[in-house]
Amino acid sequence: MTVLEEIEQAATDVAGRVGPAVVGIGRGPGRGAGVVVGDGVVVTNAHNLRGDEVTVRFPGGRQEVAHVAGVDLDGDVAVLTVDTSGVTPIEWSHSGVLQGAAVFAVSSSAAGEPRVSLGLVASVDQTFRGPRGRRITGSLEHTAPLPRGSSGGPVVDGAGRLVGINTNRLGEGFYQALPADADLKARVDALARGESPTRRRLGVALAPPKAARHLRRAVGLPERDGLLVRHVQDDGPAGLAGVQPGDLLVAAAGRDLTTLDDLYEALDSVDDDGSLALRIVRGVEELDVSVGFAGTTSAEGSA
Repeated sequence: MTVLEEIEQAATDVAGRVGPAVVGIGRGPGRGAGVVVGDGVVVTNAHNLRGDEVTVRFPGGRQEVAHVAGVDLDGDVAVLTVDTSGVTPIEWSHSGVLQGAAVFAVSSSAAGEPRVSLGLVASVDQTFRGPRGRRITGSLEHTAPLPRGSSGGPVVDGAGRLVGINTNRLGEGFYQALPADADLKARVDALARGESPTRRRLGVALAPPKAARHLRRAVGLPERDGLLVRHVQDDGPAGLAGVQPGDLLVAAAGRDLTTLDDLYEALDSVDDDGSLALRIVRGVEELDVSVGFAGTTSAEGSA
């Protein structure tokens, strides 16, 4: 058998073995994909969801209403419960993949039928930002072509075993996927039990330092490193502490804020009933405020 024939055989085997477990997420083309990982359990990206229920399209045209069992917005992972009768769940890989390995990406067409494409693992242990700005580490980068609406679908090895969940398009033919390692498996199991992670939030929308410097310069204010507050949730922790739109957050817990990651690290260090000391610049005036968090952890919201 030639190399080309071996590739063709592998692609055919993957389509037959994995294709029935790959589903479309949402109504209409371009919404997203998911994969059946257990009886009644589908994994997809959190950014594919718009509420607590979503339509799942199975190969062959069957549609079911799925319910969100758990969601990790910062990690961009969600687990759905839905009737998967007649579908064999995908098998998880126990060894992962190395740089240079051949992989197949499987997605769902608008008609609900599987698409299979071949690529190589270009790099591993990469980092990108999730839909709410937090860093997602450990991702694998591959070159298997994917059409719009493929996020949440599986990346598999030649034996059809799950090695990643497609999540982020880099452009120029590269795609990033969450590695289907022991950590992801544990998170998926927890989400399936309804255990969504909660993280501390200020309740604000922020502009990054580069935008903050540009905007301050545009209105004649001195440039200053920090995170510019664009919007404040009135009943959120920051709003209740007196933070206002236009404020520049320059320090948290005594540490200068030069990136979003600095703020996230400060928020993660706060105790359950603790508070966070913020230094803000309002115009040219510097102010210190204390933001309380008792009972405010949330799986949703802004920074």
